[in-house]
Amino acid sequence: MTIYWNQFDVKDRSYYIAVSAEGVCYFGTQSEGFDGLAAWIRKVYKTSTLEYSAERTAPYISELTDYFNGVKQTFNMKVDVKGTPFQEEVWQALRDIPFGETRSYADIAEAIGRPKAVRAVGGAVGANPVLVTIPCHRVIAKDGSIGGFSSGLDLKRVLMKIEGIRLVKNA
Repeated sequence: MTIYWNQFDVKDRSYYIAVSAEGVCYFGTQSEGFDGLAAWIRKVYKTSTLEYSAERTAPYISELTDYFNGVKQTFNMKVDVKGTPFQEEVWQALRDIPFGETRSYADIAEAIGRPKAVRAVGGAVGANPVLVTIPCHRVIAKDGSIGGFSSGLDLKRVLMKIEGIRLVKNA
């Protein structure tokens, strides 16, 4: 299996994107660099075939750029994520959060029928390999504060601002 990748900039930030034949499988910040992306692809997809392709990634980059520019609220792109069954269940629940709305980690645990699994939900949210399209930035703490974010709270605030999300508690 070949995974195609690209790096692009939007709104003064750099991102990596990777797509399989099935859809976007990685979208994240440049914090771990290309070596981090390559290691993640080899681990999850059991492949070492990672090929640069502006052509294959262009439609995904276009949709994401439209989101960052406030033009797009929903995505047409296919997503190809691989995780544990629990992670995939959580990631689907994240995709069900509407644009401009938030849910707490406890809300997600309740939505998947595991109300006591709040900490595990937090771990699954943090392991999300596809920022924005699987909107982990819409998950906040139960007290209304921002909570955590694997790509940094500054980016989470940017994404929330794009969607007009205002926090109940500024922490």
